Amino acid sequence: MSRYISFRDFDWVLLAFVLLICALGVVEIYSATLNTKFMGVHIKQVYWILGGVGLMFLVSFFNYQALLERVPLMYLLSIASLVAVAVLGKKYLGARRWVQFGSFHFQPSEWVKLVLILAIAKYFADSKPECTTQDILKAGALVGVPMLMVLAQPDLGTALTYMPIAIMGLFLGGMKARHAAVILVIAALLAPVGWHVLKPYQRDRLTSFMEPEADPQHRGYQVIQSLVAVGSGGLLGKGTAQGSQTQGQFLPVPHTDFIFAAFAEEHGFVGAMALLLLYFIVLMRLVQNAQTAPDRAGAFVVMGVVAVLAFHVLINVGMVVGFMPVTGIPLPLMSYGGSSVLFMFLALGIVMNIRMRRFVN
Repeated sequence: MSRYISFRDFDWVLLAFVLLICALGVVEIYSATLNTKFMGVHIKQVYWILGGVGLMFLVSFFNYQALLERVPLMYLLSIASLVAVAVLGKKYLGARRWVQFGSFHFQPSEWVKLVLILAIAKYFADSKPECTTQDILKAGALVGVPMLMVLAQPDLGTALTYMPIAIMGLFLGGMKARHAAVILVIAALLAPVGWHVLKPYQRDRLTSFMEPEADPQHRGYQVIQSLVAVGSGGLLGKGTAQGSQTQGQFLPVPHTDFIFAAFAEEHGFVGAMALLLLYFIVLMRLVQNAQTAPDRAGAFVVMGVVAVLAFHVLINVGMVVGFMPVTGIPLPLMSYGGSSVLFMFLALGIVMNIRMRRFVN
């Protein structure tokens, strides 16, 4: 029986866990920036979160199927925004990733993630249940074009976050095992070419985490300080604003890329595991929403969000504990940054949109 959509169908449990992670992030940003030049940015983070929540509710009103119908236009606009970055973007620390509007810095590569999730969902929802070679090539092109443009900025970390969107789409789209094997072989053969295309500092990041002690003052500095911070937290941590590595400013960018290390130092192993449990609950709640989606396209969209969120958490936490290279991928909902926060809440808004229509005929 059809009925009107209602906010009774809104996933309030998911929102509660998301806001809890955000609150922990604001407290940690405050602690990590205390007595530094970044002091006070936690207030800006609160504004970004409030703005994100507002956008989430706004997006939940619009039918996601209407968004999927406008995917071609949104994809073209996303490519145009990346071109604008190359032409008009603000250069910072050797990279051109942002477009400046007054005091506001917009990072289009974050918005592109959302467009790619919708584009891959639209493509595979309209295609046959079985994934063909042609489907793989088209999906690869959809993701590959913006990925190469972001790599040229250069922004290796953000470019890598596009990959799980394509992988999730291909997996759910019914890619055969032999196709996956061929892709892996081709990737292995092209790896040396990709290695030489990378900037020297990017190659250093991809290798220094394996042996940071070889260059403790330069290439290995971030990993070593992060490991020291995590280890010094012990079982229960040193307490908010009491971390020696964080407060002593030994830990690099503790309010952005290495916020998990700062959190682990101040709240210990127990706090770190509790935070990871919160992320796990959010991911499982999203998977549940994908299972109850009203159609194939809705399920693909939600699982695309799952893929991006899981990839972010896996790479960021792995980077902090020395298991992954330092790629500049933030911890979702916790790391300081407006573009990242707005992307996550926009994505959650579409998830809510899909959930609220699961009983609508």
